[in-house]
Amino acid sequence: MLESEIENHFVWSVELIGGRVDKIKFIGKRGCPDRVAFLPNGTMWLVELKAPKGRLSALQKQFAADMARLNQRYVNLWSKAMVDEWIKGL
Repeated sequence: MLESEIENHFVWSVELIGGRVDKIKFIGKRGCPDRVAFLPNGTMWLVELKAPKGRLSALQKQFAADMARLNQRYVNLWSKAMVDEWIKGL
């Protein structure tokens, strides 16, 4: 499965529950997530999507650790099934 297929499924799933997904770029920063999800309950999530055999770079791992330390909503999703489970857990 390609990362783009997971990304399309993610966007579709968030929009299905009434949310919005935008692609983002952090100028001058590497390792930052690809997407931000705005959910109808007022929360915002930073989301990194990867193909099942993809891997996080060292900078992406550091970003994830920083977000956990700062109590931010951040998630890595590696498959359509993980997207579905994440949506159910909201």
